Amino acid sequence: MLRDRRSMAGGLILSVLMAAASASGQELPPPEKTEVWKPVPATVDPSRHGQAPSDAIVLFDGKDLSEWRGRDGEPGWKVADGAMTVVPGAGNLTTKRGFGDVQLHVEWRTPAEIVGESQGRGNSGVFLMGLYEVQVLDSWQNPTYVNGQAASVYKQHVPLVNASRGPGEWQTYDIIFTAPRFDADGGLESPATVTVLHNGVLVQNHVKLEGPTVFRGAPRYEAHADRLPLMLQDHRNEVSYRNIWIREL
Repeated sequence: MLRDRRSMAGGLILSVLMAAASASGQELPPPEKTEVWKPVPATVDPSRHGQAPSDAIVLFDGKDLSEWRGRDGEPGWKVADGAMTVVPGAGNLTTKRGFGDVQLHVEWRTPAEIVGESQGRGNSGVFLMGLYEVQVLDSWQNPTYVNGQAASVYKQHVPLVNASRGPGEWQTYDIIFTAPRFDADGGLESPATVTVLHNGVLVQNHVKLEGPTVFRGAPRYEAHADRLPLMLQDHRNEVSYRNIWIREL
């Protein structure tokens, strides 16, 4: 009965508004005037069971490192059981392709055995364009500076919450990244922005980056290419990655 009364009240309000518009000489346009039919968005087969959507570039499917290069050319990380794992001292990995604005999916895991503390425990990083870091760290019951914990934009933005799982458990990042824009003279037109979901939880909400990631001092922008490789960091901890895919936006 309450729902019927609300429906009747809603219809009455709409009738009153239409009558008022008609009385004032304002005739409402037909609904077709605000319908958009073209261009029709492309059809994409969405991901199932954590797999990549049909328009994504698969950067790592658990089999090989053909999309990556290492410090001296060949990637020096280990591939086993569907994952690639940092070999401490082997160096960072970068993609062979360059990217700008992207949606990125990464799954990562810190070692099950807890060794070290703070920044020395399960440390790695996902660097958009090789410059802008979303921190990877074992942040389960592991105090550290909060703009350096897991899912921080390193030394720039603290995550809204700590959504970390325990050591040895697989975790996910879903990242929306917009690259910075520079004018013809190299000046900054618009900063980079990033949104991050950690294990499905929003932890960075379209934050503006102050420049590329730096360990010491303040970040600042310098003009760079529109497309640059993605980088995964060797921080001398045996962090593993799997199911990495990217969509160009």
